[in-house]
Amino acid sequence: MKAARSSSPGRAGGNPGRFADTKSSRADHDAALQAELRPGQSIDLLKELHILTRDGRLNQDSRRKLKQVNHLFQFIEPLLQELATPADASAAAVAGPTLADHGAGKSYLGFILYDLYFKAMGRGHIYGIETRAELVDRSRVLAQQLGFDRMSFLNLSVAESTDAAELPEQVDVVTALHACDTATDDAIAFGLQKQARAMVLVPCCQAEVAACLRQGKALQLARTPLAELWRHPLHTREMGSQITNVLRCLYLEASGYQVTVTELVGWEHSMKNELIVARYTGQKKRSAADRLRAILAEFGLEQTMGRRFGLAEPAVAEPPRGGPGRPSAP
Repeated sequence: MKAARSSSPGRAGGNPGRFADTKSSRADHDAALQAELRPGQSIDLLKELHILTRDGRLNQDSRRKLKQVNHLFQFIEPLLQELATPADASAAAVAGPTLADHGAGKSYLGFILYDLYFKAMGRGHIYGIETRAELVDRSRVLAQQLGFDRMSFLNLSVAESTDAAELPEQVDVVTALHACDTATDDAIAFGLQKQARAMVLVPCCQAEVAACLRQGKALQLARTPLAELWRHPLHTREMGSQITNVLRCLYLEASGYQVTVTELVGWEHSMKNELIVARYTGQKKRSAADRLRAILAEFGLEQTMGRRFGLAEPAVAEPPRGGPGRPSAP
């Protein structure tokens, strides 16, 4: 009499619970993925960007990237919707909104903006600006592969892009996601020069003001007890970052923008989490310009940073060029 053959766990009939668990796990993953995606978002694009694995799975690192970019899209979409309904019938307005993404890297933001908004609209153009040539080449290939023909990628620094012939004279929206150190300031200068209707900025590491605070620390400690706020090196770095972003906001307000500062995502996803959204109103705040000068003077930053924040620049003429809602070039 033959003994009954025991079934191994990997064979049919051996351990049906294992397959049920696997199926349940996959279903849970798919449900979690759908919760992260925007309606109509391309799975194939996310795979090409390596936000999803080849089998469509989402790991913790890619979940963080996707959450940041999709959350940023929620702030940019209303700005694009306003621009999609032109106030005039000029050729530029009919062509649709233009957006320049500075420090584009692998162009996660640009590709997702195109996928979720520009593709369906059938108008408008996205410019990705990046200094690393290999990333620019990779983005060009991917855009061609996907048929995203209203995307251009330029191998330029933010500062170089201001006068680049490949970019239009006016750009509607300027974005800079984690542009390091002074690159965010260059993006603001670009936006002012290009008469941007909106700027969306997520500053990254900022060392310049911290270096200035460090140089004058002994003098400041003798002059005011407030210098205790940046006596320790860690506090110097954080204080420098805080001052830099405050100066940027004041500069934008003095240049005619309404500024909102908020968190991009939860701090568990990114320590560089400050989101600055500036919309052009044309109402230049004199009080913001006065406060800007006062803060620069208080921290001894006039010589090193005054020109960057417009102190040595001539006044901007009114009214703005380009019709209603378009800022004038500085």
